[in-house]
Amino acid sequence: ESQGKVSLINLNDNTVEGLENFEAGWFSAQYHPEACPGPHDAEPLFDRFMELADRGV
Repeated sequence: ESQGKVSLINLNDNTVEGLENFEAGWFSAQYHPEACPGPHDAEPLFDRFMELADRGV
């Protein structure tokens, strides 16, 4: 069984907001990255999604 790792932490209260295991083909984000990002704040999440889609995961 694949283990994940913490990938995102809230800067205000140190809660976990993201997990990932790229080799297993999954990641998560516990917020709405598209809701109000800065210029490129959410770009890494969408880049990961596209990489997984390209791999056919």
